[in-house]
Amino acid sequence: MEKTYNPQSIEQALYQRWEEAGYFKPHGDTSKDAYSIMIPPPNVTGSLHMGHAFQDTIMDTLIRCERMKGKNTLWQVGTDHAGIATQMVVERKIAAEEGKTKHDYGRDAFIDKIWEWKGESGGTITKQLRRLGASVDWDRERFTMDEGLSNAVQEVFVRLYEDDLIYRGKRLVNWDPKLHTAISDLEVENKDKKGNMWHFRYPLADGVKTAEGKDYIVVATTRPETMLGDTGVAVNPEDPRYKDLIGKEILLPIVNRRIPIVGDEHADMEKGTGCVKITPAHDFNDYEVGKRHSLPMINILTFNADIRNAAEVFTTNGEPSDAYSTELPEKYHGMERFAARKAIVAEFDELGLLDEIKDHDLTVPYGDRGGVVIEPMLTDQWYVRAAPLAETATKAVEDGEIQFVPKQYENMYFSWMRDIQDWCISRQLWWGHRIPAWYDNDGNVYVGRTEEEVRANNNLAPVVVLRQDDDVLDTWFSSALWTFGTQGWPEQTDDLKTFHPSDVLVTGFDIIFFWVARMIMMTMHFCKDENGKPQVPFKTVYVTGLIRDENGDKMSKSKGNVLDPIDMIDGIDLESLVAKRTGNMMQPQLAAKIEKNTRKTFENGIEPYGTDALRFTLAAMASTGRDINWDMKRLEGYRNFCNKLWNASRYVLMNTEEKDCGFEAGAELEYSLADKWIESQFELAAKEFNAHIDNYRLDMAANTIYEFIWNQFCDWYLELTKPVLWKGSEAQQRATRRTLISVLEKTLRLAHPVIPYITETIWQSVKPLVNGVEGDTIMTQALPQFDEANFDEATIADIEWVKAFITSIRNLRAEYDIAPSKPLDVMLKVADEKDAARIEANRAVLVSLAKLEGIKVLVDGEETPACATALVGKSELMIPMAGLIDKDAELARLAGEVKKTQGEIKRIEGKLGNEGFVAKAPEAVVAKEREKLEGYKETLVKLEEQQATIAAL
Repeated sequence: MEKTYNPQSIEQALYQRWEEAGYFKPHGDTSKDAYSIMIPPPNVTGSLHMGHAFQDTIMDTLIRCERMKGKNTLWQVGTDHAGIATQMVVERKIAAEEGKTKHDYGRDAFIDKIWEWKGESGGTITKQLRRLGASVDWDRERFTMDEGLSNAVQEVFVRLYEDDLIYRGKRLVNWDPKLHTAISDLEVENKDKKGNMWHFRYPLADGVKTAEGKDYIVVATTRPETMLGDTGVAVNPEDPRYKDLIGKEILLPIVNRRIPIVGDEHADMEKGTGCVKITPAHDFNDYEVGKRHSLPMINILTFNADIRNAAEVFTTNGEPSDAYSTELPEKYHGMERFAARKAIVAEFDELGLLDEIKDHDLTVPYGDRGGVVIEPMLTDQWYVRAAPLAETATKAVEDGEIQFVPKQYENMYFSWMRDIQDWCISRQLWWGHRIPAWYDNDGNVYVGRTEEEVRANNNLAPVVVLRQDDDVLDTWFSSALWTFGTQGWPEQTDDLKTFHPSDVLVTGFDIIFFWVARMIMMTMHFCKDENGKPQVPFKTVYVTGLIRDENGDKMSKSKGNVLDPIDMIDGIDLESLVAKRTGNMMQPQLAAKIEKNTRKTFENGIEPYGTDALRFTLAAMASTGRDINWDMKRLEGYRNFCNKLWNASRYVLMNTEEKDCGFEAGAELEYSLADKWIESQFELAAKEFNAHIDNYRLDMAANTIYEFIWNQFCDWYLELTKPVLWKGSEAQQRATRRTLISVLEKTLRLAHPVIPYITETIWQSVKPLVNGVEGDTIMTQALPQFDEANFDEATIADIEWVKAFITSIRNLRAEYDIAPSKPLDVMLKVADEKDAARIEANRAVLVSLAKLEGIKVLVDGEETPACATALVGKSELMIPMAGLIDKDAELARLAGEVKKTQGEIKRIEGKLGNEGFVAKAPEAVVAKEREKLEGYKETLVKLEEQQATIAAL
């Protein structure tokens, strides 16, 4: 082994060897249990971010554990075609490089251009996954638009249509006026804005008056332009001000349309004016009110979100209607929506119908790709009838076939599923799975796998012209088939039988509905076991928290607080980091702010920490379900942990290589108490680690490894071996060497799933020294399990007593400023014979490690001089102080410490006694000050005790 741990010199070459050797593949022995995880397919446009690194570390740890248990494991990898994102990337590319649009290419040529881009640039994230050590089977890599998955998507669409679970209808969707497509709720970014609430007077028709004698009612709106499409006004049926008006009509200003007043609980008596304008074609809540009261729907906007020259009028069911005129005022024709807003407010003002304008806090929906305000738009789309599918999927979780970890996320799942709406699955894009539906010139629709199948099934003559639907499917539709589509469905493949259902899905809470629920619905509809029972896609859903920055803020490019996992693995200089964070910023002020914060936070850039340190940090933070604040200091600490393991391993190898380690038959072995203790401690660590992994508590599993390696093995056991290796008998040295190398080998196997690179590298050096260890890689060795035969509780108790003895001596040296190298005579007033026996059994170790001249066990009633004391268990440890210190100098030093501590106590008490500070300071700051105060008070007590002890000398 190299003298210094250098992850950059081992990681990439080691991964390449792993991949080329095929270690990541299932071993194929179907007599053994199978275990599979399907990777949430990252977007083909993407690059590895902290969320990916976090979840992929969790998945890799789980899959490596199960592989080491001998299971037939598959971690299925692949990427998502990411409809909108990918199309936009290529559109921007051809615009910048060629000055062309997709229309210049035409649909087929443009799609060819996207495939070309995918071939050249679409593999960034999979290369980065390799850097993270992900042990996925790369030979099985899938893409959501590869031939097999395209066939599966087509098959699912056709079968759902045949089962009357897919239909085409005119309904309200989130519409992006810039990209000209429907988008999902997940692609809508709600932003808080300062805006206005306009109060308009709507005149009552036919001379009707309100209870107050007014000939109008007042409605409030934040979107005045939509009034052109109003088809009703809602009031609460219990509202005494307006309930007598229900069934009457108002005369809608500007368009002179008579619309009814309806009674509906959507109108809140306590909110606004109590009267709500209803525009079913342009508001989701209004759409539902309109359905309840059979109000016509009037679409006033083009797909650009401009005012139409003529409105479209539909029934509640989306069929053309002549209930109202399609005429719109000519002066608004073609007017941009926000310009129309101003003009309509001005016209209401001119008509004397503008009641008032109030400031109002708004939540405005923006498209996360197009960056413009989203419009609820009435369009023809394809939908899945979700309720029948949801019923089976809900029951699977209710019955425990699928478990959520943490369990509380089941409630989020149930709230979605028990109030599920039909799912809009069509998108107005070119890139994606084109909908397998064809239209004739009469508007008839035919669904089938191919045009040939459609013609054959419907006996269509060759003269009948068919046109395929231009829309593509929502990417969530194809990713909903991920668990079974990747395994060869609709064919009943051996992979499907072996690896489906999968075992665990690792995902974030934000896509429980958009992806998790839809996977469950689709899988249970299409996949049945041999008895016809619906299969679940996975048995467990492990929901992770979100990784935030050190201040608890969500990481985003606009904030400039994004951290790239690869930068933490390889390191990056400050100038490159600044350029990376500000390079594409369009706003100079924002770029300057981000640059300033970056330079302040990362004065020297980011050092290279290596993959294992990053993985260990992520695992150590993986407490179930809670958001996690990233901490660079923890990353630094876990890199130090890797260094510690490396250096400890070198110590073990230096003391075992080319030496007798006691593996020969008949070798005389005399194990020390420390040897037996470390074996027992290892068994405890193995037991805890496996239990934590089984419970998806990777944070506790990582902590178990850290505690055992750093504190038990490195800090204590290696120290306890030195007296034996230096002065022990041949039999003792042989036993200690055997224990050293054997426990290190087992420890490397236990830690391997979390920190694979360093453990494999060290293991290759350790393997030849351990009898019976065979194989080319650590990753196919057995994961250690608890072995009661190697566990002895009494041994643990004995060594814990020895550790307490040594620690007490070291603490007393520090308290009384006694040099660590000065030999001491100590006395022990034993509580029982067991402690006396412990002294005799471990005298050489205690003298060596505590740097003692001797240890005297006192007899009852024996006089003792003035001593510094400490309790070791129930026995009293004493160090005679005479001659060890300069009494006057030590008292002077202690007096100074007492004065300083009293000053701090007075300062903080004054701060906390200030009512202004306590009232205004954040709660966390006040709590921190109180905590500091208690700490100083405890310190003062100790200092005064030391003063009394020294004064008595």
